[in-house]
Amino acid sequence: MKTIDELIQDGVEGRRVFVRADLNVPLDGTTITDDGRIRAVAPTIAKLAEAGAKVIVASHLGRPKGAPDPQFSLAPVAVRLGEILGRTVSFAADTVGDSAKATVAALANGEVTLLENLRFNAGETSKEDAERGTFADALAALADLYVGDGFGAVHRKHASVFDLPKRLPHAVGDLIATELGVLKKLTDDVQRPYVVVLGGAKVSDKLGVIDNLLKKADRILIGGGMAYTFLAAKGHEVGISLLQADQKDTCLEYLAEAEKRGVEFVLPLDVLVSADFPDLKTKAPASFDVVASDAIPADQEGLDIGPKTRELYTSKLADAGTVFWNGPMGVFEHPDYANGTKAVAQGLLDSPGFTVVGGGDSAAAVRILGFDENAFGHISTGGGASLEYLEGKTLPGIAALED
Repeated sequence: MKTIDELIQDGVEGRRVFVRADLNVPLDGTTITDDGRIRAVAPTIAKLAEAGAKVIVASHLGRPKGAPDPQFSLAPVAVRLGEILGRTVSFAADTVGDSAKATVAALANGEVTLLENLRFNAGETSKEDAERGTFADALAALADLYVGDGFGAVHRKHASVFDLPKRLPHAVGDLIATELGVLKKLTDDVQRPYVVVLGGAKVSDKLGVIDNLLKKADRILIGGGMAYTFLAAKGHEVGISLLQADQKDTCLEYLAEAEKRGVEFVLPLDVLVSADFPDLKTKAPASFDVVASDAIPADQEGLDIGPKTRELYTSKLADAGTVFWNGPMGVFEHPDYANGTKAVAQGLLDSPGFTVVGGGDSAAAVRILGFDENAFGHISTGGGASLEYLEGKTLPGIAALED
């Protein structure tokens, strides 16, 4: 892949450079609650602007239905991006329409603009090659060069990610280059013991990565909602906890495969349970009990790993040479159910090994719970992309940049 430095060396001054970023940040109304993804791509944008490029930034936000939807507007992101860059970022009110064309035409060397949400156009996410291609043609008409730096979207075969780089001379941005370097350390250059911590709601979201990591990891620690399907597979009562009953047989197969391969597959010893889901808005104190993981009452729900499990998981991280963590251990958004996720994050910090926080809710938890981001080896900007890479899948956005 051609690097952004090579692109700049060839000359970008006065040229229109389209940067596909991932600015899919959480919003509370028009307030950005976590700007980590904006800060992650800002150095690439700044590098191009300082080299005299006319920088056109584009991204998706949320899941609009292929038409403009004010709640998913990128307008607040343009403001925050400008604050981070320390320069004005103009904003186009559409993607390829009159506003986009006029805004791009008005760019001077070194200036930056942000297009409106790419998913306001149905062609961005269409499964039809022709429809995606038509949208990609319109985007290509705005630019001279393409830089792919939206790691959180590279596992999507979308117009701006897959089709557009085929239409313009292209290069990989610094963020994606860094992410790929880290992922290679998790696959090709692993320091052992290699410990994987997986959480989150659904075991089905992690089946592929578990299947692949059983061949690579030394220990796999399971928490979050997905743990209850494993516990149910072992014959334990899980009450009203999250459960994917159709995945129990697969879970048993993975437990057997782990034993055969000598991989430690560790499930919670105890959990925090309650009959009531906590109020995540007011964060009012919750009422809960701590019970053994094989003694969950039939009318209660597991909401976090318990103190014995926190201690166990911390010990399993203490000598790790490499750690990959994806998915919270519980409902970390509520303070009464955040301690499991806190314990894992602290375990990564205390580990002597190379630690990777695999994007998504894990990355959000690190920031929300007040940890120093720079203390981790790497915090990914793409949970889904990271998982698919670790599954061994080809990522369309990476394949397009390799051409």
